[in-house]
Amino acid sequence: MSEIEDFANSVPGFYKKNGVDQLLLLAWFVEARRQKSCFDGAYMRQCFRESGAEAPDMSVYLPRLAAKKPPQLISEKGGYRLTASLRRDFDKRFNGDATIRAITQTLAALPAQVPNIDERIFLNETLSCYRAGAFRAATVMAWNLAYDHLTKWAVSSPDRLDALNDGIKRKMQGKAIVVKGQEDLIALNERTVVDCCQVGGLIDKNQTEILQEKLKRRNAAAHPSKVVIGQHQIDDTISDLVTNVVLALR
Repeated sequence: MSEIEDFANSVPGFYKKNGVDQLLLLAWFVEARRQKSCFDGAYMRQCFRESGAEAPDMSVYLPRLAAKKPPQLISEKGGYRLTASLRRDFDKRFNGDATIRAITQTLAALPAQVPNIDERIFLNETLSCYRAGAFRAATVMAWNLAYDHLTKWAVSSPDRLDALNDGIKRKMQGKAIVVKGQEDLIALNERTVVDCCQVGGLIDKNQTEILQEKLKRRNAAAHPSKVVIGQHQIDDTISDLVTNVVLALR
């Protein structure tokens, strides 16, 4: 899934909107996310192709939106750009405050640093849920991303695998559980795996506390409960897990 298709999917009802609304939304994406100073008809047709939506006639729509009273686009040498007032409206709607922008940028930059295809899937779903405001779902997917990364990392070298098995032996009091690969960890619950990683010296006390806390939040998000998960909670979850687990364990 392309970045622009991911954005389109995150906008409720995008594919049911009329051509003008779709065009303005994609124009904002081009300016805000791709940092383009302006765009022309050919570029916007390509954006529509990437989004999976049918493009309107750019030779008609772009000049028409620039000629409206008040205008929605500004015509300038090299193409068009959103008017300042419309850009501010979209910024407020999709960018939010500095924390939201920082989290979104952090997630958007991760694919280049996450080589595993499964982790990229978890990452894309986390970002999609976050952008759409589905914070319970984003909490679950952020945990999946971090836990999958932790367990893959723990078994990816002989030394770490030995340390993990030592931690399991000490934590499980000698029970006959020997891990040879990530799939073997299914026999243990997630909290136990985190504890065994700490006992084996793979992660420190602070990382353990972060993972334990975020696992509790994941459980609250994944099961029916009255616990409210708002912007502050998901920002904290994503920031902690990405910074202290995904990027720290390399």
